[in-house]
Amino acid sequence: MCPSRLVLEHVTSRWGVLVLIRLLERPYRFSELRRAIGRVSEKMLSQTLQTLERDGFVHRDAKPVIPPRVDYSLTDLGYEAAEQVQALAVWTEERMREVAEARRTYDEARSVR
Repeated sequence: MCPSRLVLEHVTSRWGVLVLIRLLERPYRFSELRRAIGRVSEKMLSQTLQTLERDGFVHRDAKPVIPPRVDYSLTDLGYEAAEQVQALAVWTEERMREVAEARRTYDEARSVR
C-alpha cells in the first residue's frame, strides 16, 4: 500500500474527519472533544488521536497536574489538512439535495426491473 494512501485513510476516516474539523475551532481536552463529536467511544477517539498525532496532524499537550490534563490541538500540518477536509464537508452539505435526487433516481430505476 502506498504511504500517502494510508495517510489519506487516516485523515478521511469517520472519526478523523470529525476530530480535524472540531480542532479547527480551538484546542480541546479529551472529554470535551468526545462530547463535541458525540457517539464516539473513548477507545476509538483515543486511537484516532494517536494516529493523527503520529502523522503529525495533532499535538498532544500533557500537563503535569493532578488530575492529569491533556489538551489536543492542530499542528500547522494538521490545520492545513483540516481546512481541506472541512471544505469537502461543506461541499457535501451544500450538495445533499442533488445526492438525494440521484439516489432516488437510481433506486427507482433499480426497482422497475
